[in-house]
Amino acid sequence: MPWLHVNHERIPCKGILFDKDGTLLDLLATWGTWAELVLRGMEDQLTLLGADFVGDFTRLLGTQHDAAGRLTRYDPAGPLSMATMDETYGILAWQLYAAGMPWNEALSRVINISKEAMSELRIRRTAEPLPGLLPFLKQCAGASLKLGVVTSDGAKTTHEQLEWLGIANYFGAVVTRDRVNNGKPAPEMAELACRELGLAPEETIIIGDSNADMQLGKGAGLRLAVGIAAEGGGLGHLVDADIVIANFNELRITF
Repeated sequence: MPWLHVNHERIPCKGILFDKDGTLLDLLATWGTWAELVLRGMEDQLTLLGADFVGDFTRLLGTQHDAAGRLTRYDPAGPLSMATMDETYGILAWQLYAAGMPWNEALSRVINISKEAMSELRIRRTAEPLPGLLPFLKQCAGASLKLGVVTSDGAKTTHEQLEWLGIANYFGAVVTRDRVNNGKPAPEMAELACRELGLAPEETIIIGDSNADMQLGKGAGLRLAVGIAAEGGGLGHLVDADIVIANFNELRITF
């Protein structure tokens, strides 16, 4: 059986489930770009309404910006990291509703702003793997580990971004939010991925950057929950993680 080496521990496993955003891909490089475009579109729409954001606009998605308005950091326990697209639509639409736009129109406008931002993202094909990811996936493949993705994102963008990274072929199961009744932190995604990969939960590890990923793993009875906390991002939000790492360079597979 293959072994995962981390923090001087050696854990037997036959499969690994990965979150996508902030785990496989650098969230700032992809969704940070999307968020900048969306917030700019929201600002333009509010200006047309003669209004401004209600409260601190950085609290909308949990982002931090430099003096030029460029997104530099995000809250790993915030909406940009954890919310589904529908939840994000609701957060943003409320701002337009508060500015006087009827709810149905506000929601429609937000969806259009998001689609425009996604179209630009697809033109740029902006996606960067986390440090050490590609060598680690090669190690997993060499050890014949079964790999899966469990993400709150939708199927279309998930498959696109895995292709942009050039890693789609590593995964035998890709479970997106639209494939289950209950999203994270409910265990349903992990349970479905294990069934599709032919894995028992006790021989499966999950790696993710949010505590919802850790709770999903615990709820599904997975062997180990590994949290990724980017350097400088803190790890206080990963309260249910068994082990916390900074990047994939801290992991090694042997068999």
